[in-house]
Amino acid sequence: MAIDTIPETQRPPQRPRAQQPSGRQHCSPQGRWLRRGLLAFGVIVALVSVAAWITSAMRSPETGPRLTHAITRGDLLVTVTEQGILESSENTEIKCKVRGRNTVIWVVESGTMVKPGDELVRLDTLFMQEQIDERTKYAHWSQSAADHSQARLAAAELAISEYEQGRYVSELMTMEKDLVIAESGLRSAKSMLSHTELMAESGYKSAFDIEESEFRFAQAELTVKLKRTELEVLRRFTKAEESQTLQGNLDATKATHEANTERATADASRRDRAVDEFQHCVVRSERSGLVIHPSAAQWENAPEIAEGVTVHKDQVLLLMPDLSQMQVKVGIHESFVDSIKPGLSARVTLPDKILDGSVSSVASVTKPAGWWTGNEVKYDTIIELPSVKGLRPGMSAEVEVLIARYEDVLRVPVAAVVETEEGNFCWVKTPQGAQRCMLGLGDSNDVFTVVEKGLKEGDQVVLNPLAFEEPTAAVKKTLDQATPQEPDSAESGIEQ
Repeated sequence: MAIDTIPETQRPPQRPRAQQPSGRQHCSPQGRWLRRGLLAFGVIVALVSVAAWITSAMRSPETGPRLTHAITRGDLLVTVTEQGILESSENTEIKCKVRGRNTVIWVVESGTMVKPGDELVRLDTLFMQEQIDERTKYAHWSQSAADHSQARLAAAELAISEYEQGRYVSELMTMEKDLVIAESGLRSAKSMLSHTELMAESGYKSAFDIEESEFRFAQAELTVKLKRTELEVLRRFTKAEESQTLQGNLDATKATHEANTERATADASRRDRAVDEFQHCVVRSERSGLVIHPSAAQWENAPEIAEGVTVHKDQVLLLMPDLSQMQVKVGIHESFVDSIKPGLSARVTLPDKILDGSVSSVASVTKPAGWWTGNEVKYDTIIELPSVKGLRPGMSAEVEVLIARYEDVLRVPVAAVVETEEGNFCWVKTPQGAQRCMLGLGDSNDVFTVVEKGLKEGDQVVLNPLAFEEPTAAVKKTLDQATPQEPDSAESGIEQ
């Protein structure tokens, strides 16, 4: 490709380097001060605009017509509304009658209608069968020991009679016989000694014969004394000692027998109780009605009755509520509980109907508050309901308790009242503008408050009273720093 070239004689002359234009413009000092002044002026204008807007929002009345309300006379109802659960005031509790901890292997569904004899709960019977076998074995052992001790007790009782009326009499008669024989021998020895002495005087007996006769006499005399002593010992000591020994054996045998009998009775009672509890492993309904599971709060250790759950004796397994006596339990906040008294009327709103009830009772002690209650302190309150068909336990209910009723009173809307440290105020619409008015107020509900002084019937009160409240000290300081010092031109009246 050919390239056209331009002769140097035809090229435009080049400017000197010092005269060539440059991309950086050098401004004079006067220009720089002018730009800075314009920037500062723009910032000041923006701040003044923002301050003016804040002042207009805080001090000027809102655009458009003001909302007002005419004070009238009428009725005022003071109520407290709480959420509750429908329940029965009369519940038949079905409890576990089996000792120890047992496992549920089947339970009827909550809300089932049952008839007498229907199965409700079945418990595991393996443990109970082992208990029956164990108690039966111990009952047999104990009964065997009791029978043996009974025989020994009878023998001990007979031993006393046998001794007092048998052996003692026999021993006594034997000793008395021996004493008579000894006394007879003594008399014979004495006669023989006298005969020997007479014969010795005639020369027929020697001194040796006399000495032998005297020895026999002395021996017979000692024998009589011995027999008399033995007889006395038998009567005074041996009989008492033997009788006491036999009585002690009788008492010991009787105590042993009583212990064995008591043990046998206890073991038999345990066996019979285990057999009886075995029958309660299958819980059956005693009447017709609705069966529900007892509800367990989240913070309690009372699990719902279900398969695999372990239950203990006297634990409530199921409830059979009386559907003709229904009530609603609600929690009344501590700030209202002093106003709730038995007998107050209540309106109960159910999912499909509205009923009129009354306060039956208010708990004097509250349940502990915690995270499960949102740290709110509430007192259980019972609302009685009329007997109406179709009511079921567990239904949600909204309860509105009527605390007080005021008839033909002046009422002011709650939205028109401002509470301050100085008291309660409102703003009344007048031809000269909105005028601040101090109020004396009575009871109140969520909509109206009873007016005791400060207003009269027909007064027009402003429903947005905060628009007339002076800004706080912090807001005033901010406005004073951001805006020029100018006279306050905001009006406090309502634009007509």
